[in-house]
Parts: sequence; structure tokens; C-alpha cells
Amino acid sequence: MGIVSCGGVVIFRGKVLLLYRNKQENGAGWVLPKGKQELNESYEHAAVREVEEETGAKARIIKHIGRTQYSFQGAEAMVSKTVHWYLMAAESFYSKPQAEEFFSDAGFYKQHEAYHLLKYHNEREMLCRAFEEYDKLRRNRKWR
Repeated sequence: MGIVSCGGVVIFRGKVLLLYRNKQENGAGWVLPKGKQELNESYEHAAVREVEEETGAKARIIKHIGRTQYSFQGAEAMVSKTVHWYLMAAESFYSKPQAEEFFSDAGFYKQHEAYHLLKYHNEREMLCRAFEEYDKLRRNRKWR
């Protein structure tokens, strides 16, 4: 079975938005916002919607930065998951974790702090890609 999710590396004033998931059976930890794509929904729309649902943050897409793939044991079978990632710009530092999804904290962190907090290697990889793009855009005065 295959699942498609979309998410964002959301940056505001040089800091990145992380969520703390406090759900023990999947393992608690800091993650980037992401979620399942709905029927007939574009990857971009899914990423923006999921970021806002999970974090309360309003953000816009700057650039697609890649995708990750992994598998995990579902209730009945192995599940294959593909996540499409976007560099996104937030409107402010506002965030409010979505309690229904077991998120107990959300906040903006410096890149090096976020790198060490993130639970998953593939999300740390996307964080690095996003900051490469962010730094390039800032140097060229194209980040707004």
C-alpha cells in the first residue's frame, strides 16, 4: 500500500518551524509539519493545508526541495510512504500545535538547533536542502 504526504520546511526570519509529537506508540519526537494528500488535491495545496492544520502557521510555498520515501509496518501490511517537501515562508512566528494529532509543542528554531532536535534523518536532510535554498535566495536578495 502506498501513501502520499506533503510537507514544508517553514522559515521565518531565519528560523524553522518544528512540531513535537507526543504519541508514544510511534515514538515521540520533533518533526517537520506534513500530512496526507487528499483526493484530487495538488501536492502544493496539501503542503500548505497540512502546515496550517498542524501548526496554525500561514505560509506560502517558495520552492519544491525534494521528496523522501520510506516504509513502515502498518496495522495489516507494510506501508510505503512518499513525502513531497517544500521550502515555505511563514507570515509570522505564530504557531499553535494541533492537539488532535498529538502535537504538544510547536516553535521556530535556529537551523543548528532544529537539526539536532529533528527525530528523522530524512527530515534533517530536507532541512539542510531548504536552508541551502534559503541562503541562496537571501544572498541574491530574493527572499521576502
